[in-house]
Amino acid sequence: MKLTSYWLDTSQPFRSATAAPVQGSCDVAVVGGGLTGCSAALALAKKGARVVLLEAETVGHAASGRNGGMCNNGFAQDYGAMSAKLGKEVANRLYRAFDAGVDTVERLVAEEKIDCSFARVGKIKLAAKPEHYDKLARSQELLAANVDPDTEMVSRADLASEVGSDRFYGGLIYRKGAGMHVGRFVRGLAEAASRRGVEIHEHAPMTGLRPVPGGGHQIETPKGRLHAKQVLLASGTSQTGPLGWIRRRIVPVGAFLIVTEPLPKETLDRLLPRRRMAVDTKNLVNYFRTTPDNRLLFGGRARFAASNPNSDEKSGAILKAALHEVFPELRAARIDYCWGGMVDMTRDRLPRAGERNGIYYSMGYSGHGTQMSTLMGTIMAEVMDGRADLNPWKDFDWPAIPGHVGPPWFLPLVGAYYRLKDKFG
Repeated sequence: MKLTSYWLDTSQPFRSATAAPVQGSCDVAVVGGGLTGCSAALALAKKGARVVLLEAETVGHAASGRNGGMCNNGFAQDYGAMSAKLGKEVANRLYRAFDAGVDTVERLVAEEKIDCSFARVGKIKLAAKPEHYDKLARSQELLAANVDPDTEMVSRADLASEVGSDRFYGGLIYRKGAGMHVGRFVRGLAEAASRRGVEIHEHAPMTGLRPVPGGGHQIETPKGRLHAKQVLLASGTSQTGPLGWIRRRIVPVGAFLIVTEPLPKETLDRLLPRRRMAVDTKNLVNYFRTTPDNRLLFGGRARFAASNPNSDEKSGAILKAALHEVFPELRAARIDYCWGGMVDMTRDRLPRAGERNGIYYSMGYSGHGTQMSTLMGTIMAEVMDGRADLNPWKDFDWPAIPGHVGPPWFLPLVGAYYRLKDKFG
């Protein structure tokens, strides 16, 4: 079993990183080589900007290469609750932004000819308890009436046509959802940006950032110093560099995944006959899908812990037990991959993007980011060109999380609370 991301292990490494030192000046410096950073760099370069992208590790190394490869529309939260909290007009606008995120991924895949197995197979949200089905049905009724007619309910009696498991009580289908090989996608975006002249530095973490007289900012890295007229932070949960303001507003939460050996097509036809992206309704969520080479990926919040080899292996054992509970016939299937990554969770699980003290930022996708991060990269290119009105998150304030200074000491308590809610709630 490899303790590495299946997506990164089965995609070609990014080969166009520059070997030159970090030096000189540029129009825009993008900090972070994930989906936000790469899509922003590409969009900025198309506008004629001279762009330098700084990545602390390698392209796609963090969350962008360690997720489930799901590209789904819709909120992670209940639509009815979001409408009640934000008002129907705002909720619908944000919901359509997630639709636009999936559309943006699809457009870039086609325009840049990225071979990443993008497919609009749809998502199914599976009721983990009978009462969850009733809540999903109420949500679907509101969705169909207000913002998304491409949704429908599947009863428990008909669920075998979607999922070969008796663990669930029905589900809600979102037809606009998609899946892809996210490792090939993020590295394909970086290659597209490089073709348009973006200078991409790997192993170049930002260690210093300060404004300079006359305008712009100076960025320090171990590979040299750069002057940028504008700076975009697309750094997610990064613990490197002068990002204390952001760290007090984002909680890094571990997400863990396992992938089986390749399975016979007949087996997958029983387990996921329509190849949907599947997610359940538990607080400690599980999700699963097939991969382009006929494996089953199974992931979730197995533990509220950081990702490291020891932690990933412990979480993998928990996920393997959950996989066997959902699909007992896979008890004999070998697990080939196990890995983890850190999700950039905000307090309300909604992204944040904007400008503060002359520095632009977009992050906080809260586990629902492959589509939104790609969309926001393209939108931030417009925002930095004077179109702040295009930012769907422009009106959201971003207060610090009370008591969150340094490592998130409270995560084990949060995990225990959600485990109790799943068991007794």
